[in-house]
Amino acid sequence: MNTTTLPHLNSCPPAAFVEALQGVYEHSPWIADRAAAMRPFASVAALKQALQAVVQQASNDERLALLRAHPELAGKAAIAGELTAESTGEQAASGLDRCSLDEYGQLQQLNKDYGDKFGFPFILAVKGPTGRGLTRAAIIATFARRLENSLDAEMAECLRQVHRIAEIRLNALLGVALRFGPQVMDWAETLGAISDGGDGLTCAYMTPSHIRTAARLADWMREAGMTVHIDAVGNVIGRYAAAQPDARVWMTGSHYDTVRNGGKYDGRLGILLPIALVRHLHERGERLPFHLDVVGFAEEEGVRFRSTFLGSSAITGRFDAALLEQRDGDGVTMRSALAAAGHDPSSIPAIARDPASLLGFVEVHIEQGPVLLERGLPVGVVTAIAGSSRYLVELMGVAGHAGTTPMDMRRDAAAAAAEIVLLVEERCGGRGSLVGTVGQLEVPSGSVNVIPGRCRLSLDIRAASDAERLAAVDDILAGIGAICARRGVKEQLWKLVEADAAPCSPRLMDMLGDALLDSGLPRFDLLSGAGHDAMEMARITEVAMLFTRCGNGGISHNPLETMTADDAEVAGEVLLGFLRRLSY
Repeated sequence: MNTTTLPHLNSCPPAAFVEALQGVYEHSPWIADRAAAMRPFASVAALKQALQAVVQQASNDERLALLRAHPELAGKAAIAGELTAESTGEQAASGLDRCSLDEYGQLQQLNKDYGDKFGFPFILAVKGPTGRGLTRAAIIATFARRLENSLDAEMAECLRQVHRIAEIRLNALLGVALRFGPQVMDWAETLGAISDGGDGLTCAYMTPSHIRTAARLADWMREAGMTVHIDAVGNVIGRYAAAQPDARVWMTGSHYDTVRNGGKYDGRLGILLPIALVRHLHERGERLPFHLDVVGFAEEEGVRFRSTFLGSSAITGRFDAALLEQRDGDGVTMRSALAAAGHDPSSIPAIARDPASLLGFVEVHIEQGPVLLERGLPVGVVTAIAGSSRYLVELMGVAGHAGTTPMDMRRDAAAAAAEIVLLVEERCGGRGSLVGTVGQLEVPSGSVNVIPGRCRLSLDIRAASDAERLAAVDDILAGIGAICARRGVKEQLWKLVEADAAPCSPRLMDMLGDALLDSGLPRFDLLSGAGHDAMEMARITEVAMLFTRCGNGGISHNPLETMTADDAEVAGEVLLGFLRRLSY
């Protein structure tokens, strides 16, 4: 029986507190010693935050000493049997005690190169995002990738890995049993193996992998205790019914399609986590005073038919029927793709929900950025989803010989494009939520010895305030005109997207914030720079969003996208607390 409990840690003498936590941070009892003064802790999550805060407030020398207290992976200390019991178990869990000669040689070289570059050992929570262990191949690949980091970036990442190691050790010490996180991670892994083909994960609208994913989601919803149907646009909708048939509806969910070669958690976290919560409620026999609809929106990314929010726009009654004639890269219309999957496109208008029947919508989503990661926070409350203006710009100058045309006589389309890139950077820099990006830049049929006669580029301008965004767009478009006129270059612009910002409901934000405080964590608010289905749902009901920390530097839309079972657990606890608060 586990005798170390949170109440015991809160009430025992400081020396006993330090003794109990001696193996949590490698050879660094000073962390527990300083955290003892912060007691009592409202939750295990609050204890983890306190320990982390001690390290954040420590001197740079103390943090370096903490890093240097960790052993190399499969290093000399491991071979000599000189590791702590915790490190021995962790390295063994990933098979680092069973390396082949080639793997051992790779690790030794990586250890040397890393130590020479950074001056401290490579640190990785080898038990990984789920706590069950990474493969040796994954460890070596991560080692090699992080060797390319700068010193500051790598030191910050190592400290994050130290905290992840401590989190796993603390869970073991206190006998913490995660109710939601491991299941969500397992389900995400299962869906991640269903792809349109090739390496990585691609799940585009109404492809075989998309249809299989929908079916799997429907199965899990039924097993959790929901009634399920897949509607005419492909949304997978599970209802956890209230006791009263005429109750109103609370909705939650996200999208299950992906970008090409995307991540496993983008969108899908917001479907899988509510399914896990419903299963928990169903097992307890607990009903909510409203119908809870968990929605796997069929399409949000726009990969196959270059049209976004197909699933959520059908629910809001804003689906554009003209899109049914849109063709994919193989010439297949959306109408044909839906029919081939067994859907009736003529039934899409009937999907629209009556706003009067809805209580609201909440979406849980991986952050897709580094803000929570850099602050050491597992979750955050979204204040608004930024509005977006996107354009395609084509510049037409005059192609000419690179060697014979004087610099002051050129009409160089690429030079104009370069100036436009800098204009966007200057106009959008240092202005709060405003951001501007030129994500595509192309010189068609360019040649090394020819002055570019044509150039194409994209513009993406976003901000939480529509007025701020539109003012920036006006300035940038005027600037493009001035640059082109001065350089003798013609311009042509196409507007691709104009999406208004979607503020989250202050009332619902406060309820999420209170649920966070109940879990022992601080409330932190942040903007969503990316678009989400909540943006569309805001047209017919109040919305809220909860972001979950994104690992690997906050990277998303990428196979390196990652999160942890513990962070999914925190998000689940907060979402459950939020739903119960709605019940009051």
